[in-house]
Amino acid sequence: MSSLTRTLARALARHADHTFGLVGNGNAHLVESLAAEGVPYTAVRHEAGTVAAADAYTRVSGRIAIATTTYGAGFTNALTALAEAARARTPMLLVVGEAPSTGVRQWDVDQEMLAAALGVRTHILSVANIDRTVDRAASSALRLGLPVVLGIPYDLVNAEVVDAQAAGSGSGAAPTTGGIDLNDPAVIAALSASVADTVVAAPAAPATPALAPGAALAARAAGPAGHQLEAALDALVEAERPLVLAGHGAHLADASAELGRIAEALGALTASTALARGIFPDARFDLGVTGGFGQAEAMATFATADVVLVVGASLNQFTMRFGELFGAGATVIRIDDEQVPAPATAHPVTHLLLQGDARATVAALADALEVAGHAPSGWRESVAGLEPGGALRRRPTGLDVHPEGVCPDGRLDPRSVATRIGELLPTDHHITTDGGHFLGWANMYWPVASPERLIMVGTAYQTIGLGFPTVAGVAAAAPGTTTVLSTGDGGGLMALADLETAIRTSPSGIIVVWNDGAYGAEVHLYGVMGLDQEPMLIPEVDFAGIASALGARGVRVDTLADLDALASWGAEGARGTILLDCRISRSVVADYQREIQRANGLDV
Repeated sequence: MSSLTRTLARALARHADHTFGLVGNGNAHLVESLAAEGVPYTAVRHEAGTVAAADAYTRVSGRIAIATTTYGAGFTNALTALAEAARARTPMLLVVGEAPSTGVRQWDVDQEMLAAALGVRTHILSVANIDRTVDRAASSALRLGLPVVLGIPYDLVNAEVVDAQAAGSGSGAAPTTGGIDLNDPAVIAALSASVADTVVAAPAAPATPALAPGAALAARAAGPAGHQLEAALDALVEAERPLVLAGHGAHLADASAELGRIAEALGALTASTALARGIFPDARFDLGVTGGFGQAEAMATFATADVVLVVGASLNQFTMRFGELFGAGATVIRIDDEQVPAPATAHPVTHLLLQGDARATVAALADALEVAGHAPSGWRESVAGLEPGGALRRRPTGLDVHPEGVCPDGRLDPRSVATRIGELLPTDHHITTDGGHFLGWANMYWPVASPERLIMVGTAYQTIGLGFPTVAGVAAAAPGTTTVLSTGDGGGLMALADLETAIRTSPSGIIVVWNDGAYGAEVHLYGVMGLDQEPMLIPEVDFAGIASALGARGVRVDTLADLDALASWGAEGARGTILLDCRISRSVVADYQREIQRANGLDV
């Protein structure tokens, strides 16, 4: 016989190859058992970090990960990161301690209801059917693209597992655990019900150690109807100024080759959302990131497209530039695996929805164009400014208005800092960002080779403070790369416990703290509205000193010349962690924040 946690660990090891956790009463035995199964374990310093690290791991690697905490306070500490993972549609397993099967204690809460409020399903484990429960949980996570919680009742942690069928038909003394008669047919029925999948009654999927998160999502979507494809094809054939816009869903569907193929067939310009950068095989005709992170002249060109094929993009308000992305009269053909509403637009446009898998649907359209003998429109070759350094590529560095990169208040222009850091990043790097006003700088100025090399943990749920622990997830998912974290002083302070985690887990790490002494997003919205800014300000924090105390190379950056330390770090082998404490000016507002201001009726 085997204990519940040993059996659980063996089942989990078939589906996940890394665990991120913080040990406590409810999961100590599980952590021990997972180690015995050879599943690598990374310790983090706050429970929210367990989920954030696992979330980052899956976004970068495409493989499912385990996060684990204890019960009660350990679980509630993880809820914000769990909400982010749910909103971001990240499949993962959160394995937590649970109240005893005999009843709740003073420090127990209804964890199942708390998870349900976030749209996350919970499976409470029992001493029977553990393999089936885990298989279904992992299958559900992949199929729905959501985290799933597995709860371990505290009194069953070391209980021996049983075969419910055998227990119901056997004779002799009844095995008991925590006062439960496991030969009682009513108990057996309850145990079986506890592992039932209430959404899909299909048999459990075979255990698979590593699956791309988009694989199950692709299987969910039926293809679009024939008349929908015909309408879309008619619009594409007639397009004079076609454009293809790809989002994160296209990356999850592994549609890069198909996107390149249809862009070539149409003679289309291309563009992507922030989380799909680098997805198109041919960058010569790419306008870059759309929305507030986009280059102004490139966005103006985007608005002249008469037909836009949108593949796997949510078209949220930021991508849509609050309705201004598409030009008047454009036809927008949207490919999505779900029935999605048309986004709000500032101008009248025609919407066509093709509900189906991104890769298969794009391929079907490309096939149809080839069969029809469609000739490319030739538009993209006529667009000027796409050459390196051209008008559609250049971004303001800040040096044009602040020649030394220093603003009148004596602090650095963040555009100049971002430009210089972008020039110094190692070629092989992955970027992870926290949430905050500073989001514009990494997205606008740092090179990203492919979609999985930039993740933003926090933006889906509009939270800050998850940056530092994501470094552990990225480092585990992409060993040998340089992890680059972009975070603010507000979010950095919120996640400070896991600065130690970031330094410890990344063999080659760059941490950039955009230190403006404020919660910048609030200053640039509510401060501009006239509210008292004092509650939005943060006393000067020496992040460089804190990082040095924790074993990193901390560098205070007051001038652009101070960034030479990053060049030296790279020349010396780019080993260990360097933290750049960049003292930037609040006087420079990111373009996307300007759009938010205008959407709120502010005349800026």
